[in-house]
Amino acid sequence: MLKALCRLACLLLLLPAAEPSIAVGDSRPNIVVILADDLETGTLPLFPNITQQLVRQGASFDRFFVTNSWCCPSRASILRSQHVHSHGVLTNTAPEGGFDRFHTLDLERSTIGSWMQQAGYRTALMGKFLNHYPGKTAAEDFVPPGWNEWNVPVRKLYEEYGYRLNENGTLRDFGWAEQDYLSDVLAGKAHDFITGSRQPFFLYLTPIGPHNPANPAVRHAHAFPLAMAPRTPSFNQEDVSDEPLWMQARPMLQPAALGAVDELYRKRLRSMLGVDDLVGSVVNALQEAGKLNNTYIFFSSDNGFHLGTHRLKQGKTTPFEETIRIPMVVRGPGIAAGSTISQMGVTIDIAPTVAELGGATVPGFAEGRSLVPLLRGRTPAEWRKQALVEFTRPANRSSAAQTPVPAYQALRTEQHTYVRYETGERQLYDLNADPYQLRNLATSADPALVAWLDTRLSGMVACSGATCRQADQQG
Repeated sequence: MLKALCRLACLLLLLPAAEPSIAVGDSRPNIVVILADDLETGTLPLFPNITQQLVRQGASFDRFFVTNSWCCPSRASILRSQHVHSHGVLTNTAPEGGFDRFHTLDLERSTIGSWMQQAGYRTALMGKFLNHYPGKTAAEDFVPPGWNEWNVPVRKLYEEYGYRLNENGTLRDFGWAEQDYLSDVLAGKAHDFITGSRQPFFLYLTPIGPHNPANPAVRHAHAFPLAMAPRTPSFNQEDVSDEPLWMQARPMLQPAALGAVDELYRKRLRSMLGVDDLVGSVVNALQEAGKLNNTYIFFSSDNGFHLGTHRLKQGKTTPFEETIRIPMVVRGPGIAAGSTISQMGVTIDIAPTVAELGGATVPGFAEGRSLVPLLRGRTPAEWRKQALVEFTRPANRSSAAQTPVPAYQALRTEQHTYVRYETGERQLYDLNADPYQLRNLATSADPALVAWLDTRLSGMVACSGATCRQADQQG
């Protein structure tokens, strides 16, 4: 008997080291974060799975904002719970932004993935990571720390066909067959991860839709044949005489351009149907595994998008509501079905919220707030009164051509949007009286109000770590 036990011990020593695990019977919740790419607010009712499985079963934020209305800086803020001036990923492209910047600064060493992994969760990132990953500073098979499962495109990710996928360090090429559609491939991998996990898991699922070129799955190619971009009061704005020069330089959109806006809108909706199917697949997998009732599902976007508003045929990076305000829906234990949360939230709040739900430790550099009290129907005595949005114009000429907006810092309060550009120009909108931001009050408002907002903005720009949770409630 003793010899048999010795042989068993020797065999165990030869086995590979086990991944971090937790005690059998651990009741901590599973957490899924689904992040769309460039999805504006107002479209969720068009997607049945998102509407039925998330909106009607969870809580929707009606005022949720980004730290930067551009993909890579925004995604870095989500991963690290930091404003752009703190994490330093300023644009989508190297040298001042993109994956190369994130990697060169070694920021991937501490993200929501590593925090949850260290807390004993099985972690997975599936879909888009950061713009231009793996760039020039890492190999195509590079897998950042903090992720037990890694399925991320390294080539042609926006096409959703004909891409190369890094599958846990192994490269695999996909073609143009119907079954190669990226959102469907991610749905299958998410299903396997959910049903195969025997410990609490954190799944960060980041499909491409509806980012340009907004390619749909074959089954959705002819959906929404008559859809038109919403003709809000800001659509093809007529009077821009009080606006900064970058807006005055843009002519009103002509009929051909308006037709292109509508066609792009239809393509984006078709692309989002693939994301909607992915959401349905995730919910079905959770039901199949008996885990739905103990799982939190977050659904949001990295930024919004212009579709004809403020004379912009398409695009982002502006300080307008169309790009800085995004959808956020959360379903899970203790969350009132069909409820609405009116308090302000920001993308830097996602990681601290996930961490609190999973019992993970949040580093001192984190600047966001946990949304858990709001999700459970409680409003903390002290909560944020304002959000900071920062934009840096890229040095790369090709990228700069896509973003005609000068660099700016913006403050979004409960009533106002106040913007100061590097050109010295200002914008000020009273959102109670002017929700579509058509009247720039910067030169006509009470100077005391402008000075007060300017001081609050400066306080947010100067904040770091815990001081941001003091600056954001200064009213």
